[in-house]
Amino acid sequence: MHELQPLIDAVRMACELCRRVRASDAGFTRKSDASPVTLADYGAQALLCRTLVRHFPEDGVIAEEGGEAFLQLPPGEREQAVRLVAKLLGERVSEEDFVRWLDHGRGVRADRTWVIDPIDGTEGFIHGRSYSVCVGTLVEGTPVDGFIGAPVSPLDESGTIFFTDGGKAWAEPLEIPEDMVSRPLQVSDRADPMSVRVVESYVMGRRSREIADRVYAEAGLDARRIKRYDGMLKYALVAAGAADLFIRGPRDTRKNPHKVWDHVAGTALVQAAGGRVTGLDGRSVEFGLGVELRTLGLIASNGRIHMDVVKAMGRAAGEEWGFLPQSD
Repeated sequence: MHELQPLIDAVRMACELCRRVRASDAGFTRKSDASPVTLADYGAQALLCRTLVRHFPEDGVIAEEGGEAFLQLPPGEREQAVRLVAKLLGERVSEEDFVRWLDHGRGVRADRTWVIDPIDGTEGFIHGRSYSVCVGTLVEGTPVDGFIGAPVSPLDESGTIFFTDGGKAWAEPLEIPEDMVSRPLQVSDRADPMSVRVVESYVMGRRSREIADRVYAEAGLDARRIKRYDGMLKYALVAAGAADLFIRGPRDTRKNPHKVWDHVAGTALVQAAGGRVTGLDGRSVEFGLGVELRTLGLIASNGRIHMDVVKAMGRAAGEEWGFLPQSD
């Protein structure tokens, strides 16, 4: 078993917890920024951080949810979340344990930091679409490893877990068959614009929709090949060669900045599979500056088409958003 196997196992367990919550009548609440949060978000993060407590206790953690917000939930909901985690673990879990796991590693400065989005695509989770359990690592501000569990996956009806190991990217069925063999991932070599497969967010604002359409037209991409998914599954599909391009943004970062937990795991996975992730201008994204990313958006691709898309972004939105694309 390699060093990071405990995280792969924890992501699998967190995905099972999400399925159980999804099958129950549990509702959701809204956070201060109006984004939704469910019992599955808290339960999945508690399971993931419990693994970090046991196997990587000295590392830092940046995670989306927190104990203070969890304690604001009605007592019955808190009890349900704790009970679900305890049942999956097969051990007694107190509310104090649960909250301690949620807040583990916050503010710790270490050589490695784990970046957790317990459910990326919570709106998709609520509405029965795709969503992902995501964990990534930062070493000196650089994405190194990524784990994406996708209970709803176009690649396997039982779900898929995508992960890095030894600097390479891999995929396995979420439900482990007896004869399971990990499948290596490699980005596609598609370069013909009319054959490029694009994935984009399921829900996009009107302005984002307009800019995306202009970029696709500038790059000569076939809009009929676009498929929509929630969460970081889009990065995983680029890594698997099932898609070739994902663009996030541009957006007004003063009002709605990109968050580090939405991109670290996916970036690590795409890069390990031979792809490329940059800002909209083709420059590297700085991931080590805290929770908020100082970038207008990101482009993830198979690498073959990357700079053509960057240049198309510059023609479509560069002047409006105040950046010029970097040259090759």
